[in-house]
Amino acid sequence: MTAIEVKRSLFLATSGASAKPTAIERKIKRVCQDVLRMGALVEDSFRLSQQALFARDLSVLDRIATLEDRIDEFYHQIELDCVVTMTLNAPVAENCRWLSALMQLVRDLERIGDYAQDLAEIAVKLFPYGPHPHLADVESMARQTMTMLGMSLAALVEPDPEAGARLKEADNAVDEAYDRLYGLLANQRDVPGAIEPIVLMVLTIRHIERMADHATNIAQRASYIVTGHRQ
Repeated sequence: MTAIEVKRSLFLATSGASAKPTAIERKIKRVCQDVLRMGALVEDSFRLSQQALFARDLSVLDRIATLEDRIDEFYHQIELDCVVTMTLNAPVAENCRWLSALMQLVRDLERIGDYAQDLAEIAVKLFPYGPHPHLADVESMARQTMTMLGMSLAALVEPDPEAGARLKEADNAVDEAYDRLYGLLANQRDVPGAIEPIVLMVLTIRHIERMADHATNIAQRASYIVTGHRQ
C-alpha cells in the first residue's frame, strides 16, 4: 500500500473496500482524528484572538483560555499515543513516517495555540489606547495566516504532495508583510504619548509571522507523509 493509499484509508470512507485496515492503521487513524480535532480548536483560538485584537472584544478571553487548556490536553495525549504506538507495534517505514510526522506537527499546532493566547493578552494591553493607524494592515496579515492554517490542516485530510510548496509561497507573502510593517513601526518619529502601543504592535506582527511559519511546517510535514521527502 502506497503512502497516498494509506492516507486515503485513514481519512476517507471505505465502505466495500477489500483491504481491511490493520490494527496499527486503525490506531493511526484515531490519532489523526485527534490531530484534526486539536487543529479545529487552534483555529477557533486564533479566530477569537483576532476578535479580541481587531474588534476590541475582550469578552472572548475566557473562551481562549479554555481552548488553550484543551489544546494542551490534546497535545500531550497525541504525543503519548504516538510514542506508545511506535513502541508496542514495531511499525513499518510508512506507518513510522506517519507517527513521527504527527508528533512533530502537533508541536506546531500547540505553538500556534500559544501565540493565539499571546495575541489575546496583547489585546488587553492595547485596549486602553485607540486603534493604531496600521491595525488594518496587521489584520490583513493575520487573515493571510489564518488562511494558511486552514490550508495546512486540509493537507492532512487529502493527499497533497505539493501542500508544503504552496504554503511556503504563502509564507513568503506573510514575511514580506512583516518586513514592511516592522519598517513602518520601527521608523516612526516624534510619536505622541506612550510608545507601548508600538512595542505591542511589533510583538503582534512577530507572533503572527511565527504562526505562519508553524502553519508552513504543518503543510510540509503533511507532504513528507505522502512523498517521504523533506522540504
